[in-house]
Amino acid sequence: MEIRFDGKVAVVTGAGRGIGRDVAKMLAKCGATTYALSRTESHLDTLKQEVPDIQTIAVDLSDWEETQKAVESIGPVDLLVNNAGTNIPQTILDVTKDAFEKIVNINLRSYIQVSQIVARMMISRGTGGAIVHVSSQASLIGLRNHTVYGATKGGVDSLTKTMALELGPHKIRVNAVNPTVVLTELGKKGWTNPARGGPLLSRIPMGKFAEVEDVVNSIVYLLSDKAAMVTGSCLPVDGGFLSAGV
Repeated sequence: MEIRFDGKVAVVTGAGRGIGRDVAKMLAKCGATTYALSRTESHLDTLKQEVPDIQTIAVDLSDWEETQKAVESIGPVDLLVNNAGTNIPQTILDVTKDAFEKIVNINLRSYIQVSQIVARMMISRGTGGAIVHVSSQASLIGLRNHTVYGATKGGVDSLTKTMALELGPHKIRVNAVNPTVVLTELGKKGWTNPARGGPLLSRIPMGKFAEVEDVVNSIVYLLSDKAAMVTGSCLPVDGGFLSAGV
């Protein structure tokens, strides 16, 4: 099943590394004119070296005005992947104001703002489009030390459904993916220790954590016309974790 995005303009946030980086690379490979957004310019520089056709924009998505200017400068967009994310591990008893604001600004507020800018342009053109939010398994289960992170991802799931309802009449589809632990560079550092990752891994029927390509392939499918009747969904990419019960 070949998927092509020739003639389409795609935007990926949090594209400097991990899932976002590989999504940007795949969209470019599938023919889309791809804009990769990240706060860290050095990550964008290496991405540009790897795939010269990708357009890179360094932007702090926690800054409302900077985000507005950066996204509007791109012009009309057909495909959007909201992937930017951060976490500061804290229990409910330890959450600080600074940590709360930082996580919410990136993980939820930026999704709303970037989606708003892009959706308005899609509507004005009358061409429709597709948006995919990168949510998390943490929106569906409780994870220790992920108090604010899990709350923001729950917000992303709710945002996905509301956007699908409101934007559907404009032929804009909105979906989310909810991965389990993904073996990015950071994921490997944080979860391959048996003491931490073992209990979670033991509840995954497939017996493994997700590879980056598992998430990328799901996102590309949801962006494509192959998913033309799919909107408002939150797709677990979790090896069957949610089906395992307790």
